[in-house]
Amino acid sequence: MHQGFQDDDEVCLCFHVTFRKLKSFLNREQPQVSSQLCNCLDAGTGCGWCRPFLEKMHRQWKAGESIELNIRSDAYAEGRARHLDSEA
Repeated sequence: MHQGFQDDDEVCLCFHVTFRKLKSFLNREQPQVSSQLCNCLDAGTGCGWCRPFLEKMHRQWKAGESIELNIRSDAYAEGRARHLDSEA
């Protein structure tokens, strides 16, 4: 069983932006820098937890690699909860 992100898993939990939407955005819009992923339904503009993951996706796409996030979505959500607790 694949342990990484599936297409319908949310990368940006603040704005409910899925892995599929972000991959489609990368292929369609071909952003020059990772920060342009915010143009995909405001991804990365909320709590900031997903920004390193958006940067990784952009690096993979720019290098012509398969876009993968090798973390279980439940572990990802738990990491975000800890991130939000540390910001409070």
